[in-house]
Amino acid sequence: MDLKVTARAHPNLALVKYWGNLDDAINIPANASISVNLGGATTTTSVAFLPHQERDLVTIDRRAAPPEAYGRVVRHLDRVRHLAGVSDRAVVESHNDFPAASGIASSASAFAALSLAATRAAGLELAERQLSILARKGSGSACRSIPGGFVEWLAGADDETSYARQIAPPAHWDLSVVTVILGEEAKEISSSEGHRLARTSPFYQARLDALPRTLAVVRQALLDRDWRTLGPAVEREAVSMHVVAMTSRLADRPWLSGIYYWQPGTLALIQAVQAWRRRGLEVYFTIDAGQNVHLLCRGPDQARLEGALTHLLPGLGGRYLVSTPGRGAWVAAQERI
Repeated sequence: MDLKVTARAHPNLALVKYWGNLDDAINIPANASISVNLGGATTTTSVAFLPHQERDLVTIDRRAAPPEAYGRVVRHLDRVRHLAGVSDRAVVESHNDFPAASGIASSASAFAALSLAATRAAGLELAERQLSILARKGSGSACRSIPGGFVEWLAGADDETSYARQIAPPAHWDLSVVTVILGEEAKEISSSEGHRLARTSPFYQARLDALPRTLAVVRQALLDRDWRTLGPAVEREAVSMHVVAMTSRLADRPWLSGIYYWQPGTLALIQAVQAWRRRGLEVYFTIDAGQNVHLLCRGPDQARLEGALTHLLPGLGGRYLVSTPGRGAWVAAQERI
């Protein structure tokens, strides 16, 4: 192959979380989920398959990928090579403009961008559903970064039925997501490990039993632009996921009673959100697998929310980025080499 393709993708924020797998090998989830793409954060990835390359070369943020990340990328490239019927090794360069592995779904945007760039560089043009299925195998939530805007990941029962589709386009609703970055270090316990341990929580099944109702409420609230239904449902759903994490059992870490992604600043922001709502600022929170907090508001309330954060953040030592609903993965450039 002699084509270098650069693709971009946004991370996504789960409004109804995915936590726990039916099949860890290809990331078939235990439940469906709903998300929105975060247009204020982007992963950019370029891929070129070269006939005389002896091994795959992978750089992330201009550094050689660490062994675990390298292995995941190579396994994903092998999937693409199998689909395309090629054997050439690849040169992969990936860059995030936001902190990775800290609860902002960096693996979602990374594997969405990698899937698109690698398939195009290998001469394939997959339909959105097939590209979503491929991205899911690299990182479960990556399937949700392939379509644009508001997205639902259908859990499915096997490889062909587990994929993401758009519920509504980015312009459907004037919403803002203010992501408060309280820490940029990688979390100690990865999301992948958290998924594997979810079944050890005594609250795992209770959460699954409640999810069909939650999914229906959130889906309809998005379609109806019903803010006062959406916000509380999203908050409670996030807390339920973290309850499962906090009560999971880590056999190889007996000194831990569970997975605690929250830090003091996380709880301070939760309490601040409740106080702001009492004073009339209609903002809601959600938290992925990490300490950072995503604050949801309607577009007209964004300036007021940022003002409130300006007073709060100096004491927490954090910073924030603002997103509106973002597009799906796209090809940014391609060139002959």
